[in-house]
Amino acid sequence: MFTGIVEELGTIRAVRRGKSSSVLSIGAGLILSDLKIGDSVAVNGVCLTATSKDSGGFTADVMHETLNRSSLGDLTAGSHVNLERAMAADGRFGGHIVSGHIDGTGTITAIRTDDNAIWYTVAAESALLRYVVEKGSITIDGISLTVAAVGDGWFSISAIPHTVAVTILGEKRVGATVNLETDIIGKYVEKLLRPQEPAQPQSSITWDFLAQNGF
Repeated sequence: MFTGIVEELGTIRAVRRGKSSSVLSIGAGLILSDLKIGDSVAVNGVCLTATSKDSGGFTADVMHETLNRSSLGDLTAGSHVNLERAMAADGRFGGHIVSGHIDGTGTITAIRTDDNAIWYTVAAESALLRYVVEKGSITIDGISLTVAAVGDGWFSISAIPHTVAVTILGEKRVGATVNLETDIIGKYVEKLLRPQEPAQPQSSITWDFLAQNGF
């Protein structure tokens, strides 16, 4: 479990690609202080497991499913990534509930400044947007943000300069792909309110049956 408060910017040291998976070697500093092999780390909002560690960073495996549903497959040596360790039980909950299991990706379609704020507009599929509400929470590349507006096929967030400066948000340009995780509470509430209805038995009455019997 994470909060969406990015702890530091890491740097991809190397990417070892397999047939349908990859291994990321990520340079880091701050999060290494108590990171252990087997610990969870959110990398651009995607929950990965640290498989090895050295004085300058750690490695993590990325499976086929994760590559298909996120933008991690676009990373190359030198790419910057947002990093957050799993939330400590005695820590402050500064963002919102973030699982690190992203729902899909979006595309930045506009960036504009508004005094000291920077607005980002993100296009996303309707399947994701149904869980995005104005003034609700959204995670973009692992960053906990507040939704400022929602439209047909898009939503916008307004970021403060600090957030832009200490995360990879400041490096994003129009056309960039971002990882999205919607508010987990909304998805569970919908599931509880709309339980799976039992399958109806298949009727044996067909148009042919009706015709043969004079109907």
